Amino acid sequence: MQVSTPPAPVLDAPPVPEVFPAGCPSRTLLDHVVSKWGVLMLVSLSERPHRWSELRRRAEGISEKMLAQTLKTLENDGLVVREQAPVMPPRVDYSLTERGHEVATLLRPLLHWVGENAEELLGEN
Repeated sequence: MQVSTPPAPVLDAPPVPEVFPAGCPSRTLLDHVVSKWGVLMLVSLSERPHRWSELRRRAEGISEKMLAQTLKTLENDGLVVREQAPVMPPRVDYSLTERGHEVATLLRPLLHWVGENAEELLGEN
């Protein structure tokens, strides 16, 4: 593995808020947002609203229980909206709130970086 000097900090970047103390609400929210399934749900929903079954198919390997838990957590955090249409059979759509779109916009470059580097970095193990 190559070791290099870290890049200089971006001068116009805001300072990192205090998220390191245990029990900090920021850490809880960070855990929800950057969990494996949380990231995938937020980025999927940033493209357009999805139905439950679409999200389940898209995130291969997620169980129904984990999908329900992830969506409920993100809904409780104010990032996802669940809308049930009054039709038969029942139809439920999930979409992002304004804050959900904000965080998904920040996550998309991370997923791009991961996609570009995963094979090289994980191939060295």
